[in-house]
Amino acid sequence: MLEKQYLLPSAEELRELLPMEKELVTLKSMRDEEIKSVLSGNSEKLLVVVGPCSAHDFSATLEYAERLGNLNEKVKDKLVLLPRVYTNKPRTLGVGYQGMFLQPTPNGVADMSEGLKTARKLHLAVLRESGLSSADELLFPENVEYFSDVVAYYSVGARSVENPLHRQTASGLDVPVGMKNPMSGNLLATVNAVFSAQNSQIFKLGNYQVRSSGNPFAHAILRGGVDKDGADNANYDEKSVEKVGELYETVKIKNPSVIIDANHSNSGKKFKEQIRIVQETAEIRKRNKSYARLVKGVMFESFLEEGNQAKAEKYGCSITDPCLGWTDTERLILELAES
Repeated sequence: MLEKQYLLPSAEELRELLPMEKELVTLKSMRDEEIKSVLSGNSEKLLVVVGPCSAHDFSATLEYAERLGNLNEKVKDKLVLLPRVYTNKPRTLGVGYQGMFLQPTPNGVADMSEGLKTARKLHLAVLRESGLSSADELLFPENVEYFSDVVAYYSVGARSVENPLHRQTASGLDVPVGMKNPMSGNLLATVNAVFSAQNSQIFKLGNYQVRSSGNPFAHAILRGGVDKDGADNANYDEKSVEKVGELYETVKIKNPSVIIDANHSNSGKKFKEQIRIVQETAEIRKRNKSYARLVKGVMFESFLEEGNQAKAEKYGCSITDPCLGWTDTERLILELAES
């Protein structure tokens, strides 16, 4: 049984309430082109998608992005930094904190209306204060129109990537979308998702039949997989990336790209292993030209403070997956720029 609790604002109403200033529109457009240039191979810069597992705290997430913006001045000739501002989170068991969209304050009650406003305010504030456009997860396709003008990069998670509506929605976005390999680690399913997102689709979104143009910047994110016994298996290695490349060629994927997610099953959920995995990815790119042509970025989770906590008591510390702290993050990003 479903109980209708209250009507939510439309995307048009929210955009009118919280519009993008002209200078932000210009900045966002420049950032979009810079990111696409990396994925097309026209730029040799490395894309780095980095930030907290979930953006549970407005102030702490904004402070993190501002620090990243300052760091960007030192590395912008080599890297394109994208702060993770993940405002909605899938949960393995379907319970627990599910993101700012549902709970605008992490220890508060569910309030989607306020959550939508808070999430849009945060994405706008990050762009305004840091000069960096942000990344978010495409978890609820019907929410895309609330944020698609300000978000510069979406990822489709391992639990959603084989869902037709997620693929179809990705095919209609004007910004790059990373399709994570499914929990099984199946690379064919991953490439199928990329192919679907790169091609035109007709589908239902809200109360409309819509037609997408296809997204030529859809690509794979390799996050490792889980076998039938629940063991984690990494897939950032040369053989896995080579296999993705072969599958790409079979179906003629445009702008063939791979992003390495250094956490999740690649790290065996040991968050400090992200440092080693990012470093190894950079080393492989240096010695293997084929790997470097495909692997155009890395993704890792970090926040102001290391680790995680059960409740939002310590400022700048994750309440979902554990993250690297700022000191390790800054050091790792500077290393990447020098590699």
